[in-house]
Amino acid sequence: MLTSLIRNVIGSLLSCLMMTNALAEPAAWYRWKSQTSDAEVCSQTSPGDAWDKVAGPFSDAHCQKRKKAVSYPALSSGKN
Repeated sequence: MLTSLIRNVIGSLLSCLMMTNALAEPAAWYRWKSQTSDAEVCSQTSPGDAWDKVAGPFSDAHCQKRKKAVSYPALSSGKN
């Protein structure tokens, strides 16, 4: 009986983990402009201290397709 209970708990936990992975999405891309030249790059993270984020978020590595906003239902905190 204890073994089946443990299996059920582990199965439930694994199911929850798999569901949260299904909600994951790739990181957004941003256009960055150099403070020292006119160079611009498209990157998911800052290329360094001398770069400013000038546009984004984008869904592609060419910084051409605007990323659509995704809203998730608010989790209930139990307070009403």
